[in-house]
Amino acid sequence: MRKPPPFDSHFEAACSLAERIAGEGAYCVAAIGAFSGDETRSADEVFLEQNARFQAHIADAVALDAQLAELVFSLDRLTAEVSADLDSFRGLTLREKMAGWVSRQRMWRMYTERVREAPVIERLLDLLTKSDALARLIAGQRAALTERHKAAELFLVDIVEQRRRLVVSIDIARLKMKELNAKALTTQGRIGVYGNRAHWEQMEAERRALKAEAERISAGEHEMRDDSQRCERFIGLFQAFVDSLNGRIAACNTLLRKLLIDVEERLIIYQAQVDTDRPGMKVRIKPELFPDIAAPIRLFEKGMLVAQDLERRKSRADLEFARRFPTFAELPPETSGAPLIDTARRSFRFSLPFLRS
Repeated sequence: MRKPPPFDSHFEAACSLAERIAGEGAYCVAAIGAFSGDETRSADEVFLEQNARFQAHIADAVALDAQLAELVFSLDRLTAEVSADLDSFRGLTLREKMAGWVSRQRMWRMYTERVREAPVIERLLDLLTKSDALARLIAGQRAALTERHKAAELFLVDIVEQRRRLVVSIDIARLKMKELNAKALTTQGRIGVYGNRAHWEQMEAERRALKAEAERISAGEHEMRDDSQRCERFIGLFQAFVDSLNGRIAACNTLLRKLLIDVEERLIIYQAQVDTDRPGMKVRIKPELFPDIAAPIRLFEKGMLVAQDLERRKSRADLEFARRFPTFAELPPETSGAPLIDTARRSFRFSLPFLRS
């Protein structure tokens, strides 16, 4: 099993990298919006500078996504550790068994109080706090990426349309040059054949005018062709940036989906360990305390979390996570297919054999 890194230090590093990436991402979007605005520098100079910054930004973004995946993965592994530690609390102590000779109700009350006060419960609450912070970071990234993608895509569409108009204008210019050159050639062929000297001079002037117009259009065509090639060059760079944004949005969706399903897992563990039907037992887990993972907590409040349904959804989320981030792919455990959690108190068993892939 891959050992997770320390969460807090990696979370701070991810936050710092996200902040730095935000500035570079804003620069990239602004550069696309300001395309053709810098007339003081050569196209090659501008392209080399922007290509370096765009590629560096894309590489940093890939690194950030990997860090976020590492954080989601580490919380998943910490949850597995908490689940394993909780197994040690599943059996009744001698004192609880003796109380059970007199009153089984008192026995289970003593058991519940002991489990509720166990350090592992605090660890579950700490995992929820970390999950809330991580969900906030990922959701913030997704919102920023969506806004950035929308703006960059609109700018890119304008540039693509600009190049399309250039291509049409180039085709028109070439047809016009062909027509003018044909007329000039015809006029040249008539000189010395028809009319007098004055007529020949007039036709020569017409021929020269036709050639001059053709050359003028040719010069414009060359300029438009250079602009078109320049647009095509930058379009490739800008398209790679827009594609990276789209891929990162999909990555954030994958991370959030897995993270929220993993939160459900943590809530089910908590629910299995604490008598949540007793007054005050759910007070430590409220949507307002964890606003960024409020959706699964609302289900928890309503008693709508079902372990069997969660196993199926978690398996799909883990598979999607592994496809998006192959580094964290794992072989399914041998206990695959067993019940997600055994909540029958008399069996004193507690297991979470998820399909972790």
